Amino acid sequence: MAIPISYNFRNLRLRKGLTIMTALGIALTVTTAIFLMALLAGLNRAFVSSGNPLNVLVMRKGSEAELSGGFDASLFPVLKTLPGIAKDKNGEPMVSGEWVVVIVLPRKDGTGEVNVTVRGMMPDGLEMRQTPGPNGHPGVKLIAGRWFNTGQREVVVSKSIRDRFSHANVGDTLEFGKGAWRIVGVFDAGGSAYESEIWGDVNQMASDFDRQGGYASAYLRATDPISAQALTKRVSDDQRLKLDGMLETDYYAKQTSSGAPIKYIGIVVAIIMAIGSSFAAMNTMYAAVAYRGREIATLRVIGFSRPSILISFVLESLMLALLGAALGILLMLPFNGMQTGTSNAVTFSEVVFSLQITPIVAAAAIGFALIMGLFGGLAPAWHAARQNILTALRS
Repeated sequence: MAIPISYNFRNLRLRKGLTIMTALGIALTVTTAIFLMALLAGLNRAFVSSGNPLNVLVMRKGSEAELSGGFDASLFPVLKTLPGIAKDKNGEPMVSGEWVVVIVLPRKDGTGEVNVTVRGMMPDGLEMRQTPGPNGHPGVKLIAGRWFNTGQREVVVSKSIRDRFSHANVGDTLEFGKGAWRIVGVFDAGGSAYESEIWGDVNQMASDFDRQGGYASAYLRATDPISAQALTKRVSDDQRLKLDGMLETDYYAKQTSSGAPIKYIGIVVAIIMAIGSSFAAMNTMYAAVAYRGREIATLRVIGFSRPSILISFVLESLMLALLGAALGILLMLPFNGMQTGTSNAVTFSEVVFSLQITPIVAAAAIGFALIMGLFGGLAPAWHAARQNILTALRS
């Protein structure tokens, strides 16, 4: 015969102080776990969700990033003739030659200066990034001002750049390269890696940084996902080019190595705190067993079996853990969407991302708490179930 679950709710209500303290201990552990998982979720969103699965990135063979190396401009017309490339609004192959450089900008809060990525691109580069991709992949949206004009010293900045750095509003000017660049627009990249970039005309960028006669990379827009895969192979196999092609999504996914330290530190901290919380839950349950000795013996006399008592006490520990998980999630919700930044080990510039308390993060936190509750309640529950009836009644 199973012990009713209402019995466990009654016990938790009767021991309010102990219940609250144990739940808070578990909640603090859960908040730490959520914070670290939300950081990783935001970082993964910034990289893994970046790029369009129809965009093929072309770089010099052996290059790991767009900052390194480059290829001769004479190869660009060959790239435009490859089959499987989509057409732009003018009916031409949608291909963009680009340069990526790093500049230093002061933070708006006065905490110092950081590296920021500046990307020079062709008009087709803008068009392919605005166009949504398959499977609901969003395009970049202009939220203020206008896009830059080719041949002009104009740039557009991401919403995150505008919010985090000084003199980054529409109408302001940025000093880099050989002079001033006027900000004419602000775009929203939906939390992707583009949120950490400034965009301008590729020819003006090349002139300012003395990089005429070639490109650091090229972007090709494929007609469909199958053509995108075929394009990567064609580029890499074409002996005339001596270039490598890869999907833009794969390129950004490789850059998640920036989050490795956060991941390893988070695992160690979470394990240490989980052990402490498990002991806290265990102490609570042991105290409950000692306090309720006669009650447990009475349950045995009434006819409840040892397995029923074991399950009941484990269930009570799991209920404490669920309460702690709920408190932990509520404590962290105000921080959802909070922006922070980290250094990209590939481009040496800052990557902005936000904490993302996704359903997966919340589910993982609940699972984490239940594991703590299980291990914290199993030994006391076993002790309660094994008590001698006569000894317990005399105590």
